[in-house]
Amino acid sequence: MFHVYLLASHRNGTLYCGVTRELLARVYAHKVRNAGGFTARYGVDQLVWFESHELVNNAITREKRIKRWRRAWKVNLIETTNPGWRDIYWEMGGVDPREVVPDGMRAWESEKV
Repeated sequence: MFHVYLLASHRNGTLYCGVTRELLARVYAHKVRNAGGFTARYGVDQLVWFESHELVNNAITREKRIKRWRRAWKVNLIETTNPGWRDIYWEMGGVDPREVVPDGMRAWESEKV
């Protein structure tokens, strides 16, 4: 399966749309700032929406369409299934990076120093 997903920095915050085959691993990479770029720079790491596709072409087409949408449409998409903007990564069994990455090795903490 391939997954199209939306991440947010917080409720009504910065949004990011992506596509991946390994959803939990990809969101984890965003949480520990290994994904780099936009999501790391703006702290966008909360999984607020996703959908699954069997074919990669369908997932990529859907991602490209969503990226062209107006912000209000993306917010509506999120709030249709997740009105509280919960980070559903945890509900799917996601691992807490603080339990896996040793102190002092966390990219998001070293940026604060």
